[in-house]
Amino acid sequence: MLKPVDVLMVGVGGQGTILASKVLAAAARAAGYDIKVSEIHGMAQRGGSVVTQVRLGEKVYSPLISQGEADVILAFEELEALRWLAYLKPGGTLIINNQQIYPVPVLAGAAQYPENIIDQIKARGINVQVLEATKQAIACGNAKAANVVLLGALAQKLPIEEATWRQALAATVPPRFLEVNNAAFTAGFTAATGSGAGC
Repeated sequence: MLKPVDVLMVGVGGQGTILASKVLAAAARAAGYDIKVSEIHGMAQRGGSVVTQVRLGEKVYSPLISQGEADVILAFEELEALRWLAYLKPGGTLIINNQQIYPVPVLAGAAQYPENIIDQIKARGINVQVLEATKQAIACGNAKAANVVLLGALAQKLPIEEATWRQALAATVPPRFLEVNNAAFTAGFTAATGSGAGC
């Protein structure tokens, strides 16, 4: 019996949220899960929110995750983590990239980016894991691989073999970027265990 898992991926346009969800779906499918995926693009080309809901289980009937039901939120950016925090279930895990990307209202001076977001989240007693995913991805050779650093950390939370994740990466990522993405996955995977980070 495969235990159901609901994963919410939140970020902004250009961060590779959709690619990450495709890798997760491929790995989960290979591991025998039924999968449903829902994607929401909010002006993604202009740095707007991109939200992907991935539901895994023995049999999944709906792609949508309700508030308070996500087992894991994978946040590619701090403000998006705060924005979607209500979807995390009690006892769930938030994996967050400590990157800040200012949305258009902030850039236009019409709003302020909240201060100390990670501290605010920790103060709520939430199980949060903070990664320097962008910094680690740069060390691996490409800042855009931050999404795969985060996937590496997520892999530690799911009952899917590491080799299955690697196969999913190879099937999803263009061959010329595979070496960098494998290194990024390793960086996130080891960071999640506390055994090291970086390339």
